[in-house]
Formats: sequence, C-alpha cells, structure tokens
Amino acid sequence: MASIVVRGLDESVKQQLAASAKEHGRSMEAEVRDILTKAAQRPGLGVSLMRAAREVGGFDDLTIPARTDRARTVEFE
Repeated sequence: MASIVVRGLDESVKQQLAASAKEHGRSMEAEVRDILTKAAQRPGLGVSLMRAAREVGGFDDLTIPARTDRARTVEFE
C-alpha cells in the first residue's frame, strides 16, 4: 500500500480532521484515507454532466447555432 506525506497543512484543517475522525470513531489516518478514497472515486464534472444528460434523454438532438458574431478585441490602457 502506498504512503504520502502532506506538508504545510493548516492547523485548523488538522483540527477539523481530528474532530471528524473522533466523530466517526476512527483514527485521523483512517479518516483521511476514507476522504481521499471517496474523492478519488468521484467522477469529474464532465462525466457527471454527461450522466445527467443521459438521464433526461441525451443530447444527440441538441442543435448548436452557428456563430455569426466576431470576437472583439480588448484595449488595455
């Protein structure tokens, strides 16, 4: 099993992790492992949007209008 070290963690974050671990009845290490595992398994935004679109019938019939406007230039003073 792999190990990591997290440096520069804000003390308030450590305290929140300790409180959460205590609430769940486990060590801080187990708490962090659970949080990281769940975060790594969560689908990205694109996948989530694609799944949501499928649930409402997909997006194959979505028409995308042609752009007729031109990009504007920006002048910085």
